[in-house]
Amino acid sequence: MKYKLTRLVAASALAFAATLGAAAAKTDIVVAMQLEPPHLDPTSAAAGAIDSVLYSNVFEGLTRFTSDGSVVPGLAESWEISDDGLTYTFRLRSGVLFHDGTTFDAEDVKFTFDRILAEDSANAQKALYEGIESVEVIDGATVAMTLKEPNGSLLFNLAWGDAVIVAPESIENIKQLPIGTGAFKFTSWTQGDNIKIEKNLAYWGTPAALDVATFKFISDPTAAFAAMMAEDVDVFTGFPAPENLPQFEGDPRFQVLVGSTEGETILAMNNKREPFDDPAVRAAVAHAIDRQAIIDGAMFGYGTPIGTHFAPHNPAYVDLTELSAYDPEQSKKLLAEAGHGDGFTTTLHLPPPSYARRGGEIIAAQLAEVGITAEIVNVEWAQWLESVFKGKDFGLTIVSHTEPMDIGIYAKPDYYFQYDNPDFRTLMATLDGTTDPDKRTELMQDAERMIAEDHVNGYLFQLANLVVAKAGVEGLWANAPTQATDLTAVSWSE
Repeated sequence: MKYKLTRLVAASALAFAATLGAAAAKTDIVVAMQLEPPHLDPTSAAAGAIDSVLYSNVFEGLTRFTSDGSVVPGLAESWEISDDGLTYTFRLRSGVLFHDGTTFDAEDVKFTFDRILAEDSANAQKALYEGIESVEVIDGATVAMTLKEPNGSLLFNLAWGDAVIVAPESIENIKQLPIGTGAFKFTSWTQGDNIKIEKNLAYWGTPAALDVATFKFISDPTAAFAAMMAEDVDVFTGFPAPENLPQFEGDPRFQVLVGSTEGETILAMNNKREPFDDPAVRAAVAHAIDRQAIIDGAMFGYGTPIGTHFAPHNPAYVDLTELSAYDPEQSKKLLAEAGHGDGFTTTLHLPPPSYARRGGEIIAAQLAEVGITAEIVNVEWAQWLESVFKGKDFGLTIVSHTEPMDIGIYAKPDYYFQYDNPDFRTLMATLDGTTDPDKRTELMQDAERMIAEDHVNGYLFQLANLVVAKAGVEGLWANAPTQATDLTAVSWSE
């Protein structure tokens, strides 16, 4: 009897402990990031910070990127491609609801792409979708997308945050009240501080493990370090103080993830503003830059040198760094030949990220060595978007382009660095119409060489994905194949 009683007490104690453990398992998370979104509509702005909060979490597209960069079904569960490559028929998932309770159907897909392609569209990547001739509703669960010509990149392009599906019922207030179909729904935005999202109990797919997620905005690297060390935040994505990573790596409270991104970090030049309208001057700027010194000085060794606007981890990448190798004497020679033997003065606009502010100081010093005076103008992100990206009011600027395989931006003469090359546009049009993998690789490599030889911009390094998190956080992306902090599979270990 005593033996049985002892076993019963022990069993009860274990059950009670298990109950306490279950009750203690965390279901909320605080994720810090450097940049705050300017608004919350990923389909009408170029700011990557919008996708960093909302991609996959709140908004979904017909297709989506996974953590390894592959493209998988999203709101479209399957598709068929016509023999001529011109018509994609998408079968949509059933039982999908928007967060306001309205039903997702084919009409929403048509509305989304008609809006993207409208004359007054503010979609930052409209050019990716201009090859769509029409979107036809076959029935509530079926959409036919007809192209003007075959496009081997269509399914990839549909996975971008710029192509997430939105509804006419909620579009009017989308910039402040984003309503999507994702595993989380938006709850609040305290501007200047945080955005909160919560679990969508009516989600069509695998439910999120987290109940609540708070995205907190901390732009200052010193404050970022302090917030993590004090455990005020659980995760810091795009950690802006790489010099502090060894401290976290040696602390059992934390884990450090170092992966790759799609972020080509460039010294962008205004190709239509003198003297950067002269290819020789652009080449001189490129040769004045010591990439490794920037990687070591601004990023403490984290980053991969690049010589063109293409990710080194992509199989089609060509190492063209020698075309713009660090050579101050060659830089001075080119400047003299271009009529700028005494140098010139320009502006260098720097947005808040550490790679820009810290890298900008180093670059300004390097340019001064060859006679170029770069007057630093520190700007907030919203200012950069307005004055540099939209207004094109700059000489030089530093920014990381984190969109996936986005070399196509060089085919847009009105893009902020204003590169206008008909041959490049023809090359990209040929690429879009090519489906053969080997031929596509060849064309991509030709495109890489063309912009490198034209020295359109100063190509610096591929941004590393630096994430610091508490030890118990599981399911974070190590790599960033698109601009996202995907929390749909994140949980706490027990």
